Amino acid sequence: MPVLLEEAIQFLRILPGGTYVDATLGLGGHSTAIARLLGPKGHLIAFDRDPEAIESAEEKFAALREQLGSQMPQITIHAAAFAEMASWVGPQSIDGILADFGVSSLQLDTAQRGFSFQADAPLDMRMDPRGGATAEQVVNQASEEDLANLIYEFGEERRSRRIARAIVRARPVTTTAQLAKVVAACAPTIKSDRIHPATRVFQALRIYVNGELDQIAALLELAPQLLRPAGRMVAISFHSLEDRIVKDAFREGRTNGTWLVLTPKPVTATEEEIQSNPRSRSAKLRAAERAEKTVGPSKKPGRMKEKFLRRSWN
Repeated sequence: MPVLLEEAIQFLRILPGGTYVDATLGLGGHSTAIARLLGPKGHLIAFDRDPEAIESAEEKFAALREQLGSQMPQITIHAAAFAEMASWVGPQSIDGILADFGVSSLQLDTAQRGFSFQADAPLDMRMDPRGGATAEQVVNQASEEDLANLIYEFGEERRSRRIARAIVRARPVTTTAQLAKVVAACAPTIKSDRIHPATRVFQALRIYVNGELDQIAALLELAPQLLRPAGRMVAISFHSLEDRIVKDAFREGRTNGTWLVLTPKPVTATEEEIQSNPRSRSAKLRAAERAEKTVGPSKKPGRMKEKFLRRSWN
């Protein structure tokens, strides 16, 4: 179920016949809603790194095509990370971008992908399972110091050094259940904390394995260049690290005349939505409109680059 769907559509301000990008296709919930409003002259461009997500979304689009018939817009799907968007989308060529960050329901609910410790599975966590390092490789090959640092930085876990030490002692750690057990044994649940003690560790590993924060920073740097004047960007975040990047990018853009910020405070889910879709509880939506100012490539390096060198994991 797509999070903050009505709010996202409202802030995108869909123009019939326009060109819109869904940067995080997932199961296609947001994309389907956008496509219904575009009309036959519209164009929806979607990106996702996950082949399984693309396959599921294509099935949803096929059903939509039967419903809409001649009113179906053009839909183009790219099996790629959204940070690579400029390879397929030209400057000032789109009317809106929607990005729903974080892990998708499909990835969480598919045990063998290793994103969750609700079921025992190999430690994978790759959004694109076709290549790249797995969480198992990072957990078993990173130094204790690097593990502690990434758990602290990307999981915001204060007990990171204790946890890293326990993981190194328990190696090899190969499954989600084994990792969760190691973490719970050395860092039991804090009374004031309602989440499982391994939650932040899993978040940290997932963010690191997929380079998520770098991806988000790259998209926010690209977006003003790709949007037409008055085009809109809508970003949905699920934890403070993601939201901080979006907030800072929009704030900086407001200062330099790139963005008109449409959400002084983040939009959150209603109680009704939280009841029907618990994943929406932590969601925060921010939106901005591309100002008339001409936008060129940024001369500054990304401010949110990861602090750990990418290694060749064997």
